Amino acid sequence: MPIPNRTLNDGNSLPAIGFGTYQLHGDDGTASVLSAIESGYRLIDTALNYENEAEVGQAIRSSGLDRSELIITSKLPGRFHGEGKTREGFMESLENLGLDYLDLFLIHWPLPRIDKYLQTWIELIQLKSEGLIRSVGVSNFTRSHLEKIISESGVVPAVNQIELHPHFPQAEMRKLHGELGIQTESWTPLARQRSVLQNPVIVAVSDAHNVTPAQAVLRWHIQLGTIPLPKSSQRDRQEENLNIFDFELSEIEMDQISGLESGRLWGGDPDTNEEF
Repeated sequence: MPIPNRTLNDGNSLPAIGFGTYQLHGDDGTASVLSAIESGYRLIDTALNYENEAEVGQAIRSSGLDRSELIITSKLPGRFHGEGKTREGFMESLENLGLDYLDLFLIHWPLPRIDKYLQTWIELIQLKSEGLIRSVGVSNFTRSHLEKIISESGVVPAVNQIELHPHFPQAEMRKLHGELGIQTESWTPLARQRSVLQNPVIVAVSDAHNVTPAQAVLRWHIQLGTIPLPKSSQRDRQEENLNIFDFELSEIEMDQISGLESGRLWGGDPDTNEEF
């Protein structure tokens, strides 16, 4: 079935599911991204600190698709926070990818100890005004971080990409995003753990719909209104992860999966985590 779109607060749109590229490197990484594009993914998510933007760019060129058919996201690391540095980091990503614009560009982590994320946000807004970025957003921002950049700049991020999976459903942040008009994207949507896919609750839900546990979890994301970004290097898994639009979970099943909450995977608290 065709992948529906989510309309952003700036009038642009994103597919309801995307492809994550974390840890996909070298020729195998390029092949995996190309396979995902051929499988039907049109939203591709990378980051400067993933060190694979060149591989993503090569896959884009090898796909034969018109650039306008793909939605490419990258993210700015902490070493490029602050006035003057943000443009430098963005241009490095653009050069790595071999593109002349990005569809979505995010601040990867807020780094509140450094406290330059507001300056960085204002720089992203300027890059957007120049047509180099179609939509600007953030990643791993909390309520306080969002309130600061919105109040100081008057611009609401189009996206906040956050850790979100059955062990950490982020109900409070999803509610806030809904109030502010921010689209939630989910990183590690399958929790990077086999345990979540083997959980009896998820297995029972998947059996009830004759789908795999991964499909059940991804469908849960879709019905929450988030955009999951699953990663797989295997073509059959890539296609399986896209095949989630011909069934629907009941309200009870949704609540059962959300009830598996146990916390973050590795303690990546945005108030303290630093990634440069």
